[in-house]
Amino acid sequence: MTINPASVDIKDYLLTVPDLELEFVDNLFIGREPTTPDNCVTIFDTPGFGREKFYDRGIAYYKPSIQIRVRNTNYMDGWTLINSITEILHNQAMIINGMEYTAMFCTIEPAPLGYDANSRPRFVVTFDLQRSPEEMTTWEHIAYKTWLDIIK
Repeated sequence: MTINPASVDIKDYLLTVPDLELEFVDNLFIGREPTTPDNCVTIFDTPGFGREKFYDRGIAYYKPSIQIRVRNTNYMDGWTLINSITEILHNQAMIINGMEYTAMFCTIEPAPLGYDANSRPRFVVTFDLQRSPEEMTTWEHIAYKTWLDIIK
């Protein structure tokens, strides 16, 4: 199973939130912030934590981290958007693209990053995530798999 970068999953989720008015490759980007448009959101994959250690190699919890950057020509509009995104994502658990996100926490609060070369204010927020392929995360699955290992 190929696992998406966390930025792709979070992008797909943010696209479902109508109040944000985000469209991929219009004002929402992954990995590289373009010079235009002036007002945009970019999601970056950042180093996360190591995976959980289990005796059963079939259980996998991945712990990626992402940083979201908002750029806007208006300071207060940018500040409002980065805080809206934080409220939408913080302390959530959900399934996105076949991955179960069991934890999603804002670990560095929204903060001004300064202005870019074109005097546009930028803001960042960082999230630590915990995810696992959907079929591996139910307690029933883990208990059943453990039971099968015991009776072998």
